[in-house]
Amino acid sequence: MSHYYDAKDLKRFAEVGKFNPEFMQKFFDYYNLVTGTDTALTKREKALIALAVAHAKQCPYCIDAYTVQCLETGSNPEQMTEAIHVAAAMEAGMALIHGIQMHNVMQEHGAL
Repeated sequence: MSHYYDAKDLKRFAEVGKFNPEFMQKFFDYYNLVTGTDTALTKREKALIALAVAHAKQCPYCIDAYTVQCLETGSNPEQMTEAIHVAAAMEAGMALIHGIQMHNVMQEHGAL
């Protein structure tokens, strides 16, 4: 294997349930209900959200799966790219807001 993640492993996902198929089936039922139907959000919108989360969580399997899902549900490259920029901006903001915690500790120690 030339890298840690093998794209072929994504097709083996159901094997995670090998030792507890009931739990895995409950996961798949929930997952398909949430992501596989048009409800308040369309499947296209859900796929864009999932693509952004996949990038934020850095899951190569999810990036592969949701890139395809986005294309299949009608998203274009510009929309997909914008979705991952939203995720990146959110992550940057979340990292930076923790700077206030640093300021609080510095203030407690007389550095501010």
